[in-house]
Amino acid sequence: MTETATLTNIQTDYTIEQLAFLAADAADDRKAEDMRLIDIAEVSTLADYLLIVTGYSKVQLRAISGSILDKLEEDFHRLPLRTEGQNQGGWILLDYGDLIVHIMMPEQREFYDLETFWGHGQTVTLPQPQAS
Repeated sequence: MTETATLTNIQTDYTIEQLAFLAADAADDRKAEDMRLIDIAEVSTLADYLLIVTGYSKVQLRAISGSILDKLEEDFHRLPLRTEGQNQGGWILLDYGDLIVHIMMPEQREFYDLETFWGHGQTVTLPQPQAS
């Protein structure tokens, strides 16, 4: 009998909010700050949620991005539809369709001010990170 890979440890029954919470937790693992989750489902067809986080160096932005990519693939078998900015530096975007993650340096975050632009969306309180 040959062994075959199974997907038994991959969760397929989850909500988009759970996906967003896991992304925030993965960002927190890499010391992302000022995390904001905005529910835009009622005001836009672009996505259901935006997660906006701050990192303070290009290396940290890539680490946050990598942590989110790895965790969502590992736990929910999800890969982004597209990614932008991985090699440019100041702003990395991970587009999961129903969740869009913005990982930004403070200067880009202040300049583009996505929280104000999407201010008509509902801010969602993120759960406190689990102590390890």
